[in-house]
Amino acid sequence: MKRLFVFLLILVVGILSLNGCSDNAYLWQSVKGHWSLMSRAQPIADILARKDAPQDVRKQLGTVVRLREFAVDTLHLPDSGSYRKYADLERPYAVWNLVVAPELSLELNQWCFPVVGCVTYRGYYDEDSARTLAEQFSVQGFDVDVYGVQAYSTLNWFDDPVLNTFLSSDDLRLAALLFHEMSHQVIYVRDDTAFNEAFAKTVEREGVRRWLQASGSDELWQAYLQREDKSSAFYGLLAHVRDELRRAYDAGIDNDHKRLAKQEIMQQAHADYEALKTVWDGYAGYDAWMQRGLNNARLSSVATYHELVPAFQALLAHVDHDLQKFYLEVKALGGLSKAERLAKLQSLAPDLRIANKQP
Repeated sequence: MKRLFVFLLILVVGILSLNGCSDNAYLWQSVKGHWSLMSRAQPIADILARKDAPQDVRKQLGTVVRLREFAVDTLHLPDSGSYRKYADLERPYAVWNLVVAPELSLELNQWCFPVVGCVTYRGYYDEDSARTLAEQFSVQGFDVDVYGVQAYSTLNWFDDPVLNTFLSSDDLRLAALLFHEMSHQVIYVRDDTAFNEAFAKTVEREGVRRWLQASGSDELWQAYLQREDKSSAFYGLLAHVRDELRRAYDAGIDNDHKRLAKQEIMQQAHADYEALKTVWDGYAGYDAWMQRGLNNARLSSVATYHELVPAFQALLAHVDHDLQKFYLEVKALGGLSKAERLAKLQSLAPDLRIANKQP
C-alpha cells in the first residue's frame, strides 16, 4: 500500500507540473481521495471467511464473485486484479461529478488532463467541493448539475475494488454496474466520453441479458425487460427535449426569446413525463430525477451515456453478438479520428441524434 501512495504522489507531482495553479487543488484532492479509497480495500475472500462480517454484505459479495467469474468466462472481459477486494467508504457515492453547460447551448464544458485526456465532467470525492464550484459557475450564468456516482474505473492503472456503493441496490443493478465498469478496461479512447460510456453501456446490457438467461430466472428476465422498456421511453423523452432545445438555440431569434422558448420546452417536458407515467400505471421511478429540475447540463450529461448506444448495439448485432469480434471492431473504431468514429457510428444507426458535436 505504501508503494501505491508513492506512485500516486509521483504521478500527481508530474501532472501538477504540467497544469496551472487553478487545477492543483483539484488534482491533489483526486490523489488523496483515491488513496483513501484504496487504503480501505480488503480481500473479498477474507470478508467471506469472516463470520462477524454483516450477512447482507457477505451475500452480495458472494454474488460479486460469481458475476466477476461470469464476466471473465462468458463476456470475455479482462481478468485483471480489479474487483477482488472490497472497500466500505461509509458514504453513498464514490465521487460527485460536476457538469457544466452554457445557458443557451447543449455543449458540455470539457476539462483536459494528462493521461486521461479531456472529459465532460469534473469528479470530487467531497460533495461540498463539487457544489461550491457548481455555485461559482451558476453565478456566472451557466447551467450546472452535481450528481453522485457509484463507481469509476481507473482503466487498469490500479486494481479497482468493489465499493459499498455497488451494494446499494438489487442484483440486477449490481450485475449491470460490475459489467459496465469491467468493460472500461477493454478500451478507453481519450477525449471521447460519449464513445467510452456508450460502449460500456452496451456491454452492460448484453452482459445482464446473458447472465439472466444463464441463471434461468424468467422472473428476473421479465423484470429486466420491463425496466429497460421504461428506461428507453424515459431517455427517448429526454432526447426529444434536447431536439426541441437545439432547434430553439439554433433559431435566428434573440437571446431573450431563446430563454422563453427554453422555459416553455422545460415545462412541456414535465407535462410529457406525467403523461408517460400514466402509461406506466403510475410508476414513479424517475420522479426524483425529474424533481431536481431540467437544464442543459443535466440533459446533455444523460445524453453522454445513452446517445451512441443504438449504434453500438447495431454493431454488436452485425457481428452476431460475438463479443470478442465486437471488441475488435470497437478497438478499430477507437483508432479512428473522432469525426471518422462518429461518421461510422451514424452509418450503423442513421437515426442517431447527437447532443454534443465537439471536435
